[in-house]
Amino acid sequence: MKLISWNIDSLNAALTSDSSRALLSRAVLETLAQEKADIIAIQETKLSSKGPTKKHVELLESYFPDHAITWRSSVEPARKGYAGTLFLYHNTLNPTITFPEIDAPSTMDSEGRIITLELDQCFITQVYTPNAGDGLKRLDERQIWDKKYADYLASLDAQKPVLATGDYNVAHKEIDLANPSSNRRSPGFTDEERTGFTNLLDKGFTDTYRYLHGDVTGAYTWWAQRSKTSKINNTGWRIDYWLVSNRIKDKVRVSDMISSGERQDHTPIVMEIDL
Repeated sequence: MKLISWNIDSLNAALTSDSSRALLSRAVLETLAQEKADIIAIQETKLSSKGPTKKHVELLESYFPDHAITWRSSVEPARKGYAGTLFLYHNTLNPTITFPEIDAPSTMDSEGRIITLELDQCFITQVYTPNAGDGLKRLDERQIWDKKYADYLASLDAQKPVLATGDYNVAHKEIDLANPSSNRRSPGFTDEERTGFTNLLDKGFTDTYRYLHGDVTGAYTWWAQRSKTSKINNTGWRIDYWLVSNRIKDKVRVSDMISSGERQDHTPIVMEIDL
């Protein structure tokens, strides 16, 4: 089974805008279409509460003609056009789909952050983890989220193996970002967020990229758009992950990044697993 995950940073912009960045985003979609993945997880869709429009669906079907779509958007009392997730899954699959809430603080459960697919042999779940925010204004809530989410994954794992992916908004170790010393209290690299991710792994999960590649450096999934040279200089962060239940880690064959070319922000990640 081949699975891809990507934080797209606005599905509407990627599909319908004529901006130079949108053209780069569509080039990534064309790359993903060529990958012939069974499942594609997409985060930060930023769609309305009504989800993808008819035009969005038609365009997605042009890239992924053999896939069905399920989605979750941010709804009141959360912000409109914020966060959001979407799955494309091959139409030969027949998953049970849930939109879990984890008793998260504030409006986090209303922000469309988690979708879970249940197949006979496993759960496949994606997450768009809340960012701690400028000035770490959401760090306290983020720590609660991390604990609740870890407990949720553990509850799935108690039933059957789990494949979990998404934008976790944390660089776990110093080797997961280019400049750790200057980012000690930056959102995504606080001790609290890193400890939260360690706690998640300690619940019985494996970071598949590190499992296959060891302590390789310079491997990132995100480059800041605010810096025009971040990708050229590879001053990136690895904040997107494929995790699996420890008991099936030996079944993972591939866990890597897919090139997004000149496009900054997130790059897609791919995992192949023999279940």
